Amino acid sequence: GFLPLQGHIVRNWKVRWFVLLQDKLLYYKIEGGKKEPSPKGRILLDGCTITCPCLEYENRPLLIKLKTKTNTDYFLECCSREERDSWALDITGAIHAGHPVQVQELHRMKNSFKLLENISLHNIVERMYDSSTGIKLTRNLEQGNRYKETFTGSALVDWLISNSFAVSRFEAVTLASMLMDENFIRPVGVRSTEATRSSDPSEKFLDDSTALYMFAESSKKNTSSKEEVHFNISELSGTIVKQGFLVKQGHKRKNWKVRKFVLRADPAFLHYYDPTKEENKPVGGFSLRGCLVSALEDNGVPAGVKGNVQGNLFKIITKNDIHYYIQASSKAERVQWIEAIKPLT
Repeated sequence: GFLPLQGHIVRNWKVRWFVLLQDKLLYYKIEGGKKEPSPKGRILLDGCTITCPCLEYENRPLLIKLKTKTNTDYFLECCSREERDSWALDITGAIHAGHPVQVQELHRMKNSFKLLENISLHNIVERMYDSSTGIKLTRNLEQGNRYKETFTGSALVDWLISNSFAVSRFEAVTLASMLMDENFIRPVGVRSTEATRSSDPSEKFLDDSTALYMFAESSKKNTSSKEEVHFNISELSGTIVKQGFLVKQGHKRKNWKVRKFVLRADPAFLHYYDPTKEENKPVGGFSLRGCLVSALEDNGVPAGVKGNVQGNLFKIITKNDIHYYIQASSKAERVQWIEAIKPLT
């Protein structure tokens, strides 16, 4: 599948097509909408260590870090927590192929750390910001350092339970850990920061009155501008139905670029993002009301499509008669996207 990868020499981000084998992870360059025949590079998994979640980049909370036995670091970014955990599980399985006990333990940890039913993290954060019913921000002191606008781990757990987001302290800690993983909140001070290095997901967030946390800077930026708040409410506040990497043809240059697509309902919008950019803002999007979506046959290049494309094409025509040509990575994925979009049109 597609994943953004950070370069080693120039520290920019490029989207590559990754193929996981038993002992290595290959990645390919996409040129003109088609995967190149030879790999651009390979990551040898023998002696490799994996860090997931990796919190080294504040603006990229869905990272996986791989360190090879030659101490080369690879940073891979996923488009959702579920996709990140799935990749991490499969890669860890390949690294420890000869140690089934370790793989079973990873399965157990993954299955015990799931988002509670019908809960939106964005909704929780919006409620946390509420001036009257949200989490109370206070000044706190830790080891001689004074921190403004913080809250304690136990205060957040209490707030999640009292607002019916969780029914137990264990569930609340799980939910708070996910808010931290997705970069909505961040640890402040030595005690809470050190806890994030724990290998056990249940110990990364501390239900403690001395562990300090605050809203992440990215969350503050999202709510600092009245114009941005209005834009977020009108288009970006809908429930995320599906998200993933797809290849899209440009409107002007007709070149093909990998974009992260996010499908939302209530209101129904499809937005796409440039995964190589640091800012997590859409580079485009449109309302799905009145749209037509259909698969395009792979025998020959349809009119309006430029380049020697890989295949698995589908087309969306907006009610304003704008045509979007999009490639999925497989026929099955194309069917999934079309079936997810159709009910929202």
